[in-house]
Amino acid sequence: MQVPRIEKVVVNIGCGESGEKLRRAEKLLQKLINKKPVRTISRHKIPSWGIKKREPIGCKVTLRGKDAEEFLKRAFIAKDNQIKKSNFDEYGNFSFGIHEYIDFPGIKYDPDIGIFGMDICVSLERPGFRIKRRRIKKSKIPSRNRISKEEAIEFIKNKFKVKII
Repeated sequence: MQVPRIEKVVVNIGCGESGEKLRRAEKLLQKLINKKPVRTISRHKIPSWGIKKREPIGCKVTLRGKDAEEFLKRAFIAKDNQIKKSNFDEYGNFSFGIHEYIDFPGIKYDPDIGIFGMDICVSLERPGFRIKRRRIKKSKIPSRNRISKEEAIEFIKNKFKVKII
């Protein structure tokens, strides 16, 4: 019950605008992951950037289970199996970015899509973390059961053979 596991992996592409660029980003996520992406909506109006409130400005896909592990293996290969220690937060979650999708193994440049980078956010949990999400009798995770930064680093080192810099 104390072994960490991957709760979810969120792959996000922020375009900053809707239109053709967003459609190309959605096409890329569909090609990489074989799942339909969901659009992310802006919360605030930022006139200097040309962003309106409730305008679609990006897309994301959430992966769980075996799909999440397989995608993470490919993503770590794209990052040369190295991650910075500063990418981990105090609760054991971590995130990193990939500059160009052509870094993934077996993916070639597609002129119809162009060049996009992406953010990958990984949430870790232990069995029993359901008590923070359940509908009846929700409660907080006790501090002794939370995943620390060091435990998350050890889990990723052992599971995916990733070097922590």
